[in-house]
Amino acid sequence: MPDQEPPPVPPPSPGPEPGPKSTSTGLPSNVAAAIACIPLIGGIIFYILEKHDSFVRFYAMQSIILGGAWLLFNIASSIVHVIFGAIPGIGGILVFFWAIIAALVQIAFLVVWIVATIKAFTNVRWEIPYVGPIARKQMEGA
Repeated sequence: MPDQEPPPVPPPSPGPEPGPKSTSTGLPSNVAAAIACIPLIGGIIFYILEKHDSFVRFYAMQSIILGGAWLLFNIASSIVHVIFGAIPGIGGILVFFWAIIAALVQIAFLVVWIVATIKAFTNVRWEIPYVGPIARKQMEGA
């Protein structure tokens, strides 16, 4: 058997592998954007802390707007629930149907939140319907 040379060893890489860029917070951009998707609170925190990464700031602004809409819906829903409950005779039926409608809206908010978080974590810039254009305009004005 002739002497075989071992295969050449690839040269070491000069630095760390390129990955998601880091934000002002020290987190990778996709992780910061996903955390910023936490409605209202996460958005406010990351909008204040993040000064440079427009991807994170965009998701933070969407979170602020979506969280505000979610909060306003909960307040309005509670008011409607009280008003319907005060109607004698048919109040119970109205409350029942309003509860079904409110539950469907809550599920829709939850689904949009989950989709936005997944899109942010996978580095996809996704505009939430109705909310995304408003967030984009706010970002252009800032």
